[in-house]
Amino acid sequence: MAGDGAAPSPAIADRSLAELTAELEALGAPAYRARQVFHGVHARHARAWHEMTDLPSALRQVLEARHRLVALRELEAHRSSDGTLKLLLATLDGQAIETVHIPARSGPDPRRGERLTVCVSSQAGCALACRFCATGQMGFARNLSPGEIVEQIYRAERPGEPRQVDNVVFMGMGEPMANYDAVVGAIRILADPAGYGLSPRRVTVSTSGLVPQMDRLAQEGLAVRLAVSLHAPTDELRSRLMPINRRYPIASVVAAAQRYADASSRRVSYEYVMLGGVNDADEHAERLGRLLAGRDAHVNLIPYNQTSSGYEASRSDRIHAFAERLTAGGIPCTIRASRGQDIAAACGQLKAENQRVASVRH
Repeated sequence: MAGDGAAPSPAIADRSLAELTAELEALGAPAYRARQVFHGVHARHARAWHEMTDLPSALRQVLEARHRLVALRELEAHRSSDGTLKLLLATLDGQAIETVHIPARSGPDPRRGERLTVCVSSQAGCALACRFCATGQMGFARNLSPGEIVEQIYRAERPGEPRQVDNVVFMGMGEPMANYDAVVGAIRILADPAGYGLSPRRVTVSTSGLVPQMDRLAQEGLAVRLAVSLHAPTDELRSRLMPINRRYPIASVVAAAQRYADASSRRVSYEYVMLGGVNDADEHAERLGRLLAGRDAHVNLIPYNQTSSGYEASRSDRIHAFAERLTAGGIPCTIRASRGQDIAAACGQLKAENQRVASVRH
């Protein structure tokens, strides 16, 4: 696939409150109407214009003629035995994207209930071609707009299951930093107290290491958590797994991550997918420990969700041995719980299966 990165006509959810206010004032409407529209879209998640009963009928008709209220439609929904919900969604121009809703108990006390994390996509496809990634094997179609991003989160609040999302992670399809303006725009829309009101501190933005954008993010004042997809402790291995490393080698990526930590006062997470016989040896753990020594960092070891890439998941004992070496070297480390394996939870797998079935049917 190929694309020029251009999205179709923006939905109303693409507009910030300031942009919406300017638009409605140009239409002769008072500023408070913009707040009503913004609240209806981002707090009440209205799916049809007639649901916004606090607006005059004439204004609803004007807005309906200018803007779409819904940017996505649901193609498939799969719920795992562990409670994980994966959605395959389609944009207005037919691009398929994936969103994963991950419930987790917030602590040992069952009275505290579950917390909900939503993993969102920032692009339809991805141009970075990481060798082990199902999305990377598809190629790039286009960037998503801010409205297409935030609507993925609102889809977590499904009929009969009303709940507020606790955390948002930009770890779905695509490289968030390659769609920088839309991702930052979506975070600011989510954070606006007139709408959804989600604290940016509950947002994690992942990157494969686009250094200039990492430095831009450090100046935004958002204090989101930064997660760096590292996956190898040496340039030789990382370049084989992640071609972007040839442009931004490990030393430059780690240095930019530390600049972000210094500017935001937030610890950086390093994501490390465990590939059997590739990056999971004791030597790799020791090199990773030396690389991150003295930095404000935390390593997330990720059991690999099998794809058609040809890579194998590391054995459980190997993952635990790797974690022990990191911890012994003074590097905080967590083994991420593997979720949704029975519903193809690795990014891109559900879309790939949908395309395969469609090709067979046609």
